[in-house]
Amino acid sequence: MINVQSTTAPPSQWTTFDWWPPVGWWPEAARDLLVPGPCASATFVLPPTPSSVHSARSFTAGALTGWGLGELVENMELVVSELATNALRHGLRLTEPHRDCPVHMSLVRHGPLVTCAFTDPGASVPVLRYPGPLDTGGLGLHIVGSLSHRWGWSALAPHGKIVWAVLS
Repeated sequence: MINVQSTTAPPSQWTTFDWWPPVGWWPEAARDLLVPGPCASATFVLPPTPSSVHSARSFTAGALTGWGLGELVENMELVVSELATNALRHGLRLTEPHRDCPVHMSLVRHGPLVTCAFTDPGASVPVLRYPGPLDTGGLGLHIVGSLSHRWGWSALAPHGKIVWAVLS
């Protein structure tokens, strides 16, 4: 479901349980990038299954195409793949007590800019790794950083986090 929303000031604190992109939400650390234009948001809940990353990519392609931003699809799908994989792999630890909280993915549009944001209940924070030449992983956040104008994360109360990236 794609909801078109108008811009107003959002509340300052959200929890992992109730965070959905409120009307007018934008990452505080990327507010200087905002330009006037149409606003919209779309949210998707990722079940903890192997097919969720593919579903998130398909959801992204559909939302961006519906917003007339088809030129963003390829890069945003890569960013979504990396952030969804990290949220499911590191944010849903089965040994943590909050494992029943889902991962939420949101796309928020402000003019030509789109933020993809993922919330998860995990306590681990995103870390930019510098893997060796023979390592098979660890480049995901480098990919996110190279394709986005800005990316970052914030803690959510009482636990969890939101990881986001802005593309145009």
